Amino acid sequence: MENIWKEAFPVGTEWDQYDKLYEVNWDFSNLERAFEEGGQLYGKRVYMFGCTEPQLVQFRDNHKVIHIPAVVAVTSPFPPSDKVGIKSVQMEGEMIVPMREMKMDWMPYIPEDVLTHSSLERYKCEIFTLKCTQRRVALRHLKKERIKKYEYCLPYLYRPWREEEKEDDTVVSIMFTMDEGKPPIVTQYDWAFDELEEFTTNLIDEEALPKDEREKFQECIMENVKAEKKRQKEARLARKKAIEEMSEEKKAALENMKLYKFYPVKTDDTPDVENLKSPFINRYYGKADEVH
Repeated sequence: MENIWKEAFPVGTEWDQYDKLYEVNWDFSNLERAFEEGGQLYGKRVYMFGCTEPQLVQFRDNHKVIHIPAVVAVTSPFPPSDKVGIKSVQMEGEMIVPMREMKMDWMPYIPEDVLTHSSLERYKCEIFTLKCTQRRVALRHLKKERIKKYEYCLPYLYRPWREEEKEDDTVVSIMFTMDEGKPPIVTQYDWAFDELEEFTTNLIDEEALPKDEREKFQECIMENVKAEKKRQKEARLARKKAIEEMSEEKKAALENMKLYKFYPVKTDDTPDVENLKSPFINRYYGKADEVH
């Protein structure tokens, strides 16, 4: 199990930071112990993926930004998902695509001692790690947009009843463009708390919105609110359908799934990240049940 953390692809890490990640002799002995008898992951089927969290830390008498690695371990009888989400600040929406479209897949982890023995055929794997087969030497042949997609990737997980528990957001982002080269109005409107006439009048009083643009601006807001309410309604119907069509076996597996997040332990050769640990995994997985 030594250095098993390196087997989990650090999803979303910039390619130019990939090698730097391994320049530090990170110690994940806590993850290795978790697979031993008495550990949290002992005897369980586990799916693991990596991630990195850039942080300003003190290291070797210097303060510098370092990509701190973390490993997420998911206990589940089957892969938590075969998809990844792609989302960036520049993108209006998000893309949910099959892992294989990004050359990623869950692969069995086979310890070296098993590889060196004839018992490989009889080996029953219970540990799977997310791998990426994209060759970095071929990156120069890819379009910039394609390369950037890897940096915006997040492992995807969909548990529809968890989404049902969340309240729908009533805030919409507004970007109202005007003629004559005037800068657009970029704001947010909350249809549950903001009153349209008062909201518009305040912008006019602040001289952000010309009086003759009042009607067009209000139409813009109403169109955005209508579109968002429609999107939320469709999402609710999709969640209801997903729950109805989900097998009891899969639903039970997703409900009993546990998420563990492991950070490197402190050594003389590594930064101390104890105070930087966070249970948050990503927007799809939410928070880990346990952080180590």
